[in-house]
Amino acid sequence: MDQYVKKDDDHDEEEYSPFSGIEKGAVLQEARVFNDPQIDSRRCSQVITKLLYLLNQGETFTKTEATEVFFSVTKLFQARDIGLRRMVYLIIKELSPSSDEVIIVTSSLMKDMNSKTDMYRANAIRVLCRITDGTLLTQIERYLKQAIVDKNPVVASAALVSGIHLLQTNPEIVKRWSNEVQEAVQSRAALVQFHALALLQQIRQNDRLAVSKLVTSLTKGAVRSPLAQCLLIRYTSQVIRESSMNNQTGDRPFYDYLEGCLRHKAEMVIFEAARAITELNGVTSRELTPAITVLQLFLSSSKPVLRFAAVRTLNKVAMTHPMAVTTCNIDMESLISDQNRSIATLAITTLLKTGNESGVDRLMKQITSFMSDIADEFKIVVVDAIRSLCLKFPLKFRTLMNFLSNILREEGGFEYKKAIIDSIIIIITNIPDAKESGLLHLCEFIEDCEFTYLSTQILHFLGIEGPKTSDPSKYIRYIYNRVILENATVRASAVSTLAKFGSMVDSLKPRIFVLLRRCLYDNDDEVRDRATLYLNTIGGDGSVVETNKDVKEFLFGSLDLPLANLETGLKNYEPSEEPFDISSVSKEVKSQPFAEKKAAARKPTGLGAPPAGPTSTADSYEKLLMSIPGFSTFGQLFKSSAPVELTESETEYEVNVVKHIFDQHVVFQYNCTNTIPEQLLEEVTIVVDASEAEEFEELATKPLKSLPYGTPGQSFVAFEKPKGVPAVGKFTNVLRFIVKEVDPSSGEAEEYGVEDEYQLEEFEVVAADYMLKVGVSNFRNAWESLGPDFERVDEYGLGPRESLKEAVSAVINLLGMQPCEGTEVVAANSRSHTCLLSGVYIGNVKVLVRLSFGVDSTKEVAMKLAVRSEDEACPIWWWLKGSCWLAGQGGDVDWVAGAARGGRGHGRVEMMDATITSVGT
Repeated sequence: MDQYVKKDDDHDEEEYSPFSGIEKGAVLQEARVFNDPQIDSRRCSQVITKLLYLLNQGETFTKTEATEVFFSVTKLFQARDIGLRRMVYLIIKELSPSSDEVIIVTSSLMKDMNSKTDMYRANAIRVLCRITDGTLLTQIERYLKQAIVDKNPVVASAALVSGIHLLQTNPEIVKRWSNEVQEAVQSRAALVQFHALALLQQIRQNDRLAVSKLVTSLTKGAVRSPLAQCLLIRYTSQVIRESSMNNQTGDRPFYDYLEGCLRHKAEMVIFEAARAITELNGVTSRELTPAITVLQLFLSSSKPVLRFAAVRTLNKVAMTHPMAVTTCNIDMESLISDQNRSIATLAITTLLKTGNESGVDRLMKQITSFMSDIADEFKIVVVDAIRSLCLKFPLKFRTLMNFLSNILREEGGFEYKKAIIDSIIIIITNIPDAKESGLLHLCEFIEDCEFTYLSTQILHFLGIEGPKTSDPSKYIRYIYNRVILENATVRASAVSTLAKFGSMVDSLKPRIFVLLRRCLYDNDDEVRDRATLYLNTIGGDGSVVETNKDVKEFLFGSLDLPLANLETGLKNYEPSEEPFDISSVSKEVKSQPFAEKKAAARKPTGLGAPPAGPTSTADSYEKLLMSIPGFSTFGQLFKSSAPVELTESETEYEVNVVKHIFDQHVVFQYNCTNTIPEQLLEEVTIVVDASEAEEFEELATKPLKSLPYGTPGQSFVAFEKPKGVPAVGKFTNVLRFIVKEVDPSSGEAEEYGVEDEYQLEEFEVVAADYMLKVGVSNFRNAWESLGPDFERVDEYGLGPRESLKEAVSAVINLLGMQPCEGTEVVAANSRSHTCLLSGVYIGNVKVLVRLSFGVDSTKEVAMKLAVRSEDEACPIWWWLKGSCWLAGQGGDVDWVAGAARGGRGHGRVEMMDATITSVGT
């Protein structure tokens, strides 16, 4: 009798599925019930349900199986049961019969289309439009037109939805229904009006004027359905976006309609209008205000969906208009304790984006109690927002760093802990004052860290940053504890970290050697081998002597060849008596735009840092260039640009160029890829025309001997330029090569080839190529440390601009400097703005720039430029002066190099000064 006993609470979690254990073969056997003379409607419905379940689970039926089921199902049309008929419609749609089978059910479906039962009519229309082709569609078009204007909303909606699907396959036929669809838009049924408006817009979507007329006519009040109203708001936003591209007057059509929808009685319409306003291009604070007010009211709604929608929209607005959202901060603070954790997380991240520096401490106290109640995925979002806040307000790093260290000690998964560790490392890297406390927090964490990956990551970072601190010895205890207490992987990493301290801090070398000698008795081979290597290479007896630079480079320097090339070489190596020869691995850097982008994004921690940050890509570039005969005498590499594409994607040959800047030379590295499998390119060279770059003189070319399919290669062209001068110019390029056909079967190329060439895009060397982006954590201190002795100030008129934001962005891009303290963000509708920039000019001259912008009622932008530099004789002032004048004039850049020399005898400099005088404010 146990099976009849009611389940108790212990069994509540057990779930019963009516479909568990069903098999296709058994169900197909059951489908024979469709052929019974006396149709059992209930039994047939159950079998069809099982068939639909199998189809939706991805089960495939063979052609024979599908045909048998289809023909069996067609016999069920003689049943009078409405529920079974609906199941028949569903299975026919899912089986998608072939064209020669469709004719079997066409007559039955057309009969149902004219039935007196509305349920039959609606479903028959949906099925017939799903399985029919263009030929049959013309025969039933008259019935579909009648159905669109049918009095029954279910039938009308079925016809309209079918029209939306048919528009993809038979657009010409559906477009003839415009009059009927237009009439359906006036329907009183909410769903019919919604579907009719959707179909009418899709019919006219390729005619912008027709869509604009449709929106104009419907915004006058003809739409009553809330669903259709939401759809109309979206179409209105689309018209506004398209018209703003062509409208130079600044007027925004239909904005009054969107604002009027904010007073609609349906909440979905109100929210859709508010969201549409916030997403308008170039929206002003005045236009945002009513939408923000409505969203603020939603924040205190009793409905979770409204609170979520409002806070999610405000979160997006805070990315571009943080000041506009600050009025909602008090309401969002109350949402931190919301039962819905998604709402609470969005509220937290929005507050972190919009909060000011004075409110950081109070906000952190609220977040502390909140963090323990949410899942790790939400915690990661909060951690990322806190990291951004710390970089925005660097003076608050102590509060934020303490918060991160506290949550680091709490329970959490790997991804959550990794997000915290990454955030602390980024803060240490960008804020020098945070280094000491941040490293101690990391040391405390590895004392009880359960994740090997994170322990090794922290130990590696300690080896880089620890020796540079004021008291490196305090970290030794934490590192050696890892040698005693951890697994073999962490112990090996700790040994390497100890060796780094010993090689970089000479006073610690005797103590480090004592610890390394103890590691010689470790039970793991890797640990013992590392300790032996370091003891025998760093300094013999461990006396306080400086470690040889070559030894440091050998042990801790970057690999002298790309890891991807080494990996390829090891995979291709076949075991033999001859050992693997590392010198056979190519040192050429393969084109890796994503890696280069990541490397370019890394910045030194301050103006006192070396100009070129120690990134693996930059290091590989320099070693690659130094290994080429003729380039090794150029001196130290100052800067390498991001790759500039010279061909379209998916063309026969893909080429991009990297500009390497030296003090007196420029080297262009052309990364080439052959995308044609049947061709081999040989003697690949780049012919460069520098006629529009007068100050550059070509010195040398390094061609590429062979370029097989799919294997990137490099060709180089070197130019000489005036020393220490930011020469600019335009370069025209032609790819020249010998092409040989390759036999696909054997993979061998023909003996003789044909000379050919391929025209590449032009590129320019611009003034920003001579400036390194190097940020500072505290701009005021850095500005005052340089002093007013080497300060220059001037004023410029930048002419009419779309907005102050566009003017600020243009000047930042032109100067190629690093914005500091988030000053690149311009508040919406602001009339003035101050932007702080820092960088290192060619010649390793540290430069700080303070830009003050103002805009008048005619959108004329004026700018004041203040520059401080370490070197009074440096031509940076003339370079900046020329670049800023260029921002106002939009002219040619050829004269910037002349301006950078500071030579008053140059005519173009005199012209520049005269122009600045005439337009200066």
